[in-house]
Amino acid sequence: MTAPTPGRVRAVTWWLADWWYATVWQVRSLGPTTADDYRSGDREPVVVVPGIYETWHFLRPLMEALHDRGHPVYVVTALRHNQRPVVDGARTVMEIVESEDLRDVVVLAHSKGGLIGKYAMTHLDADGRLDRMIAISSPFGGSVLARFGLLPSLRAFRATDPTLAGLIREVAANSRITSIYGVVDTLIPNGSELVGATNVQLPVGGHFRILGDRATRSAVVVAVDGPGVRAPGGPHRRGR
Repeated sequence: MTAPTPGRVRAVTWWLADWWYATVWQVRSLGPTTADDYRSGDREPVVVVPGIYETWHFLRPLMEALHDRGHPVYVVTALRHNQRPVVDGARTVMEIVESEDLRDVVVLAHSKGGLIGKYAMTHLDADGRLDRMIAISSPFGGSVLARFGLLPSLRAFRATDPTLAGLIREVAANSRITSIYGVVDTLIPNGSELVGATNVQLPVGGHFRILGDRATRSAVVVAVDGPGVRAPGGPHRRGR
């Protein structure tokens, strides 16, 4: 069961709201909040991995929800706007995990960050420090729009890209991933459902604005802390 497909007018409205959200959070990234503000807490550590051309500020609504529940949240500031290849990004993530001696880590990722997280879980986590990942709007199967990308960093989201194709074939880590996505994604029209993962589709539109939606915050809290809090809206289902 999936959420109903929205009408054309609503889809356009979501598209406009999506890019407005992205613009607002690019501006907010210039504000006074620092990554160190979220490191306190005594529950499982959360490591945040943003999408391409994003800063960690895009995920602040979700970071704040988890930090308020006692999770220390670590930002991989060395990623900057996350333009480097997935493999390099995954190595950077593991550097902070190992340097901070983090264990039982929950990766919280958006878009490209989900690919980075899966690569780290699959190839770089020999000590088993990464427990699971919650990925929002991640192109696990690539994006059909990637072939139109003007830059290599965008064309890397083609399903035929060697790194991405390898991740598609590697399914062992999928059972430790929760993939959250909306009914319309402006950048990943083919969706983010991941075989073998816990797939959560929400009645939300947009690639970016889903990060600030109340339903997404609730779904992330459920994925991290258990089913005591249910996400309103979309169905939860195990991948086919």
